Amino acid sequence: MTSLNSLRTATVRHVVAIPVKNEERHILPCLQALAGQRESRAFEVLLLLNDCTDATVPIVKDASKRMPFALHLYECNLPAERASAGLARRIAMEQAATHAGPRGILLTTDADSRVAPDWFSNNIVAIAEGADAVAGRVEMNAEDAAELPRELIEDEERVQTLASMLDEIISRLDPDKADPWPRHVQHSGASIAVTADMFRRAGGIPDIPVGEDRAFFRALQRVDARIRHCPQTLVTVSGRIHGRAKGGMADTMRRRMRQADTWLDDCLEPAADTARRVLLRRMARAHWIRCSEKIDDLTRSLRLTEDVVRRALGASSFGAAWQQLEERSAVLHRRLIPASDLEVEIRNAADVLYALEAKKPARHAEIFADAI
Repeated sequence: MTSLNSLRTATVRHVVAIPVKNEERHILPCLQALAGQRESRAFEVLLLLNDCTDATVPIVKDASKRMPFALHLYECNLPAERASAGLARRIAMEQAATHAGPRGILLTTDADSRVAPDWFSNNIVAIAEGADAVAGRVEMNAEDAAELPRELIEDEERVQTLASMLDEIISRLDPDKADPWPRHVQHSGASIAVTADMFRRAGGIPDIPVGEDRAFFRALQRVDARIRHCPQTLVTVSGRIHGRAKGGMADTMRRRMRQADTWLDDCLEPAADTARRVLLRRMARAHWIRCSEKIDDLTRSLRLTEDVVRRALGASSFGAAWQQLEERSAVLHRRLIPASDLEVEIRNAADVLYALEAKKPARHAEIFADAI
């Protein structure tokens, strides 16, 4: 394990970018949590203050006198038709990249979040150990969680159970040295760290209204960034149901309080599909690395022509090659899971994990058949 002490002499600039809009209730606790970092003088903080009409700006200006870090304030008024959480984070991170320079490290969180005391150090150590980007783990604060319907919390816990089981299947079938188990499955804007170089290579934060965090990690995967899903890098977020961003977490929770979702999140799929997908990805990567002349096994498994597969494998990164194959192969098209099948899929995932642990054929042999 790399010690942060060994990094203190480095000249790398670290900048934390936070998009802010009318956060008079949360912004001071957010800044205080950053001030409470063990290495609070090792980074700078940049706030993008977008069209704040409450007391946020005076609160921030007053707090800046007491912060142990340099606090940069950028006030703007994004056009109403363009204003969004995604655009605000994109601009904030671009400004942070300018401050940090080409060798810098960029971090971001939300204005209603509170980072754990070792949040900064865990991010920086993960990057020092070889990660290009770090996805932090996010939890809702206990006070807000207590105000939400218990059924909503329990449903989300079961969904996260399935997500973690599917990810463990992936880790067992196709281990990633840069992202070893245990890890988590979240891609939240409340906790991202990335080198400035990889930030640029991935094209920055995608210019989309919502979901920019997930889209950014997909962009990182396309350029083969080494991504660490660090369980120790923790951020606590508010559980408010009236948020600042349309389509964000607050809207999602409010919708689910009115009516349960029909389908699970589209990042989830049946355990059988996950196992098949990861085995095919492993096979495709082997062909991409060695530029094999014979790719009959891959074309047959993906049910694609040799020409299509060879064009995809000609991509400069494996992530880009795999994206093309996923888009073109009907075998890899994702099947959504009905919410009513959640418990069934948890049991199916448990079957696959048991088979992998015991090194025995899965009870449902067809899980692996199409990928062999």
